[in-house]
Amino acid sequence: MAKTPNDELRGKVVLITGGNGGIGSATTRELIARGATVVVADIDPTTPDRTEQLYGSAAMGYVVDVRDRLSLAAAVSQTLDRHGRIDVTIANAGLLARAATMRTTPAGAFASTMDVNVMGVVNTVATTLEPVIAQRGQIVLVSSVFAFLNGMGAIPYAMSKAAVEQLGRALRIELADHGVNVLTAYFSMVETNMITRGIDEDPVVVELLATLPKPMLKRVAPDSAARAIADGLEARAARVLHPGRWSAISALRGVIGPAFDARLSKDRRTLDILARLERPLPTATTTTKGVS
Repeated sequence: MAKTPNDELRGKVVLITGGNGGIGSATTRELIARGATVVVADIDPTTPDRTEQLYGSAAMGYVVDVRDRLSLAAAVSQTLDRHGRIDVTIANAGLLARAATMRTTPAGAFASTMDVNVMGVVNTVATTLEPVIAQRGQIVLVSSVFAFLNGMGAIPYAMSKAAVEQLGRALRIELADHGVNVLTAYFSMVETNMITRGIDEDPVVVELLATLPKPMLKRVAPDSAARAIADGLEARAARVLHPGRWSAISALRGVIGPAFDARLSKDRRTLDILARLERPLPTATTTTKGVS
C-alpha cells in the first residue's frame, strides 16, 4: 500500500511547548489536521480550559514553565499516564528581549532569555527524551535565522538561537543510533505577537531592520511556519528553513556572514541607528514569544 503524506503523524502523540502562541497554536492545528494528538504545554494558566475549548479531545493542555524541569516532568508523566507514549517533542517556547545594544541590555534580559530559550529547550528535551527514544520518534527544536545572521540590537536572542542550533546538531548525532530524528527549524520573522510588540511597536527597530536587504525582511504567516514543521516531521528531515531562500544563505554563511558584517560595520546609517538604541530600558525587558 502506498504511503500517504499523513502516515508519519497519524496517531502520534506530540508535546509542544509554547503551544498557545502564534507558531504554537498554528502548529497544534496543523498536527491535529494530520491526525496527531497534541499535548499543549504553556505557561498561561488558562491553558487546560483553552485547549479543551479549541480542540476538544484532539488535544490536552497543561500549565508548564519550561524553566522548571519539575513542571515539565509533571506534564510528561500525565501524558504518559493518559496516552502511554510521546512520539514527538517540539521545543517552541521562547522570549525576545526588547531591542538594545550590549551596553544598554540589562543583565536580567540576558538571564531570562537564556533561561527560557536555552535552558527551557534543554529541559524540554531532557524530560521527554526517554519516551521519544522508546518510540524511535522525533525532536523539533525551533531556532531562527538569527542563529547565523548578525544579532546587532538583539544579542541575547541571537545567542540563544545559535545555542539551540548547536544543541540540534549534537543531538542528531547522539540519537542517531536510537532511531530518533532531530529536526531544527529556522524561521525568519513570523507574524506573531512577538513581532508586533518586540519589533513593529519600536520605530528604531523598524528603521534598523530597514538597513537589511529587502528579501531578508519577508515575513511568513504562523500557518505557513506550522506547515513547514509538519512537512519536516513527515519527511523526518534534519533541517527546515522557511522561507526557503534562507537555505542558500545558511549554506554560504561562512562567506556571506563575514562580508555582510564588514559592510554593516562601515555603514553610517546602521551605526547611527544603533547609537539611538543606546538608551535606558524600562523595567519590563522581555516579550513572550507566544511563544514562538
